[in-house]
Amino acid sequence: MTIYIGNLSFQAEQEHLFDLFAEYGEVKNCSLPLDRETGRKRGFAFVEMVNDAEEQKAIDDLQDVEWMGRMIRVSKATPRERSGDSRGGGGYRG
Repeated sequence: MTIYIGNLSFQAEQEHLFDLFAEYGEVKNCSLPLDRETGRKRGFAFVEMVNDAEEQKAIDDLQDVEWMGRMIRVSKATPRERSGDSRGGGGYRG
């Protein structure tokens, strides 16, 4: 399972998230996606922990908690749905 953390402070760094979630167990991975065009943080992150029970405890305890000045949203990550048709390509074919 992967945890989604939304409404993050733009000052949050990976080490801050590692420290926060390490209180609940061993953190396997952490990522803070960047905007492709600007290179800036996008205000959300993903954390993966070794143990599912510890992940669930972190989700339960941290949902709607103020952290670094923001009310963060913490939940199970869901797969991103792809938009557009599956053929790829695009553009005008006239």
